[in-house]
Amino acid sequence: MTDSRYRWGGLAWVLTLQFFVVEAIAALQYEGYSYSADVISDLGTAASPARLLMNASFVLQGLLIIAGALLLRPGLSGTGGRLAGPLLGVAGAGVLLVGLFPSDGNTTVHTVAAGAHFVAGAIGLIALAYGVRPRSEALGTTLALLGLAGLIGTIFFASAVFLFLGEGGMERVAGYVVPLGLALAGAALWRQKDDWLAFTNADGTPSRRQLREDARLERAQRAAERDAALEAASRRPATGATSASTDSDDPDDFDPDDPWAPRRR
Repeated sequence: MTDSRYRWGGLAWVLTLQFFVVEAIAALQYEGYSYSADVISDLGTAASPARLLMNASFVLQGLLIIAGALLLRPGLSGTGGRLAGPLLGVAGAGVLLVGLFPSDGNTTVHTVAAGAHFVAGAIGLIALAYGVRPRSEALGTTLALLGLAGLIGTIFFASAVFLFLGEGGMERVAGYVVPLGLALAGAALWRQKDDWLAFTNADGTPSRRQLREDARLERAQRAAERDAALEAASRRPATGATSASTDSDDPDDFDPDDPWAPRRR
């Protein structure tokens, strides 16, 4: 992993926040539009004055998700890191198709693509959480919670269980977690770069991980030396007592002719 891959991959995921800006602009131009009652896809239909802008945002969103997944994939660790790339790739392809096939056009493709985006995006965030957890426990936990919320929101939305949020509100619970989670992960990976994973930097100097490992080994060595010194010190009185006992029990110290005679030293 090079710094440029972290930079551009992290930037791609941070730029997925463009969706919220474009959505707000499109909603303001759509008279009577409600975030609670109306779904996101309505902003891309023929009834929306800003449909071209909204659909272009969907397409750009898909490209940004896929680009970030491809660039940052080598920087993710474990099974979660290996699964996050393909899952997020599916999520990106899904939202891209949503922009190419609005809901008032090819309804089947639009519905399947939106479902793939929600499901793969939520599970992808959970996998991504395990991929970044060695770097940051807090970030991993946050991504896992976002992914879980998105998965629950997707199940409720598909089951037409909207609770007090309304249809549009529940769909946003399912969909908003993806750009929010990816922006957090992208910013964190961009900031940390590869010097956390590598033991040496590109210029040959020790990385932060190497310095931490050296400090840990030094502390462990000092603790071992201290324990050895304490153990040696604790053995000395016992050794002296054993020697004295052995001397006093020496049979040569007893004179059978004069049992009251003082013992020889």
